[in-house]
Amino acid sequence: MEQKNSSKQKNNKNSIKEENSEKAQNNENKKDERLGNHRPLDSWKNAFNGIIYATTTQGNIKKQLLIAVAVVIISLFFNLNRAEFLCFLFTIVLIIFAEMVNTAIETVVDLYVDVYHPKAKIAKDVAAGGVVITTINAIIVAYFLFFDKIADIGLNFIKNVTNTPSHLAFAAIIITAIAILAVIAYAKSNKHKILNKKFVPSGYTAIAFAANTIIWILTNNFIVLILSLVISIFVAEGRIEAKEHKLSEIIFSAAFGTLLVLIIYGVAVGTFV
Repeated sequence: MEQKNSSKQKNNKNSIKEENSEKAQNNENKKDERLGNHRPLDSWKNAFNGIIYATTTQGNIKKQLLIAVAVVIISLFFNLNRAEFLCFLFTIVLIIFAEMVNTAIETVVDLYVDVYHPKAKIAKDVAAGGVVITTINAIIVAYFLFFDKIADIGLNFIKNVTNTPSHLAFAAIIITAIAILAVIAYAKSNKHKILNKKFVPSGYTAIAFAANTIIWILTNNFIVLILSLVISIFVAEGRIEAKEHKLSEIIFSAAFGTLLVLIIYGVAVGTFV
């Protein structure tokens, strides 16, 4: 009898261990499901949510985006070649990227450290130092790009806007992207009656129709015009099919991207020609 009881106890212990191991495995699988991206679109969606969070909650990133819009507009008045404009654009992106990495590091440190710790301070200081380095780099780049041009500036510098259509096109896309990002962040903050979490514009649709409008302005090829419009419509339809946005949000976003580009080109060309 004692042997039978002991064998039953062992069996019970083994079954309990197996159940615990199964529960632990199930919990681990659920954790992987929460943290993992099962579809490529999930990765883009999560990344976009990270951008929205950073622009909504971080004051420094908000200021940097406003400065980015301002300097992109100012750059239209200078005759930058492709290499100069690419260097200029990369510098802007690098600063915003460094600020977002700094935000991510600070969030992780605050998550695991509740009290002051020297290593936590080091992590935050190094991340902030990265932002400072990119800012210094931006100042150096701006000096070499604009110093000679500012020194030789004259009344004819305004005509450079219309002499660089590709530059104006890129500038319009950048301004549109930042503007729609600001509108989405404004809506997701859920503090406003007009825009809130129930009505969030589509960034993909706004940029697609902004690019479509630029193509319509810059080309007279009818086939290219129709193809660009069809692609823009497919992008908008894809957002509805994915159940990410409603039809009203898609229409608003398409109109927003189109009108903003028309305003930018209207001001640049109509005023300065």
